[in-house]
Amino acid sequence: MPSAEIITIGTEILLGEIVDTNTRYIARVLRGMGVDLYRTITIGDNTERIAEAIRDSMKHAEIVITTGGLGPTVDDPTREAVALAMGVDLEFREDLWEQVIATISRYGRKPSENQKRQAYTPKGSLGIKNPVGTAPCFIVESSWRNRAERSDSEDEAGVKESVVISLPGVPNEMEYILHESIVPYLQKRFDLNEIIKIKVLHCSGLGEGMIDEKIADLETLSNPTVGLAAHTGVVDIRIAAKAKNEIEADGMIAEIESQIHERLGEAVFGADEDKLEDAALNAVASRGWTLTGIESGLNGLLARKIPHTASIPDLNPESLMDALRLARAESKSDVALGVLLFSEERAAEMAMITPTAEKTHRITYGGPPRSLPYWSVNLALDWLRRQARDPKGD
Repeated sequence: MPSAEIITIGTEILLGEIVDTNTRYIARVLRGMGVDLYRTITIGDNTERIAEAIRDSMKHAEIVITTGGLGPTVDDPTREAVALAMGVDLEFREDLWEQVIATISRYGRKPSENQKRQAYTPKGSLGIKNPVGTAPCFIVESSWRNRAERSDSEDEAGVKESVVISLPGVPNEMEYILHESIVPYLQKRFDLNEIIKIKVLHCSGLGEGMIDEKIADLETLSNPTVGLAAHTGVVDIRIAAKAKNEIEADGMIAEIESQIHERLGEAVFGADEDKLEDAALNAVASRGWTLTGIESGLNGLLARKIPHTASIPDLNPESLMDALRLARAESKSDVALGVLLFSEERAAEMAMITPTAEKTHRITYGGPPRSLPYWSVNLALDWLRRQARDPKGD
């Protein structure tokens, strides 16, 4: 199965002026085709550096995809960079120029002289028309020899078949050409008959280190693969399976998912698009409870997660519980949840009233101060979820 690398081109990305969404999109498409993505790179608008990156990527991957730098201006260097990397000249393509003219004419205009640059591609490349924009694309197929990998006894060792595919940087153009032209090309060129399917499990109430201890052996598997990603108060477990079809991949994922549920129990609150606040609210609803909330120092963060939550400034732990009792009585709710933030102390006071008990819980935080509100709210939501799921939690 081939591997791939993505090179995103544009100084504006390096300067933080725009956000690169193309890499994520291309990566997901490649994943769905069963192609392993080894590395992604962002390079500024410099011909030499782009060419160097392309040559380096070709040492590691059979598929190198560039995105960006195909416009008509002098700071669109991808064509020249690919030609330099391949050791060939650029050649003018009349068929691609006619496509550029036709596209521009739809706007009632004539192409400027500099737009003729877009009809040049590396010599011998496959031209790919762009019916939704003015930047034609191209594919360069190449056989090359990695001398560092060649053994003395095998003259052909280290020979690799590679393709360099250059796509526009404009997202809607890139996406259209990727699906209409590049995916069919790759499927045929590399006889792609596998898929990679991913399921992400969401956990709360256990830290990344503790989860790692419980499922460390699963993280060493080669297929499916298992990986962790820590967020603020939530840890994701990614299960990725490569298989001949979706049914086979689903079966592989289900086996690992079952083991994770067995080891982590109720720490797993959902998968894929599931959210912690929904898990908490669903758990409350399953008990037939109604809910109200109080927050202080969170700037409405808890209120955006839980309906009927009031924001009250300048509370202390004692007044938080008093406010919670009052809110529960006035709303005639079964459960009340309160969160009070102490930013300077990097701590939060949580309080909860259930039908039979009043509970408080203080938490301290060692991470970035700006993440404290999100961490506090997520821990409060998980506390609420667990209380509602616990038969003894009322």
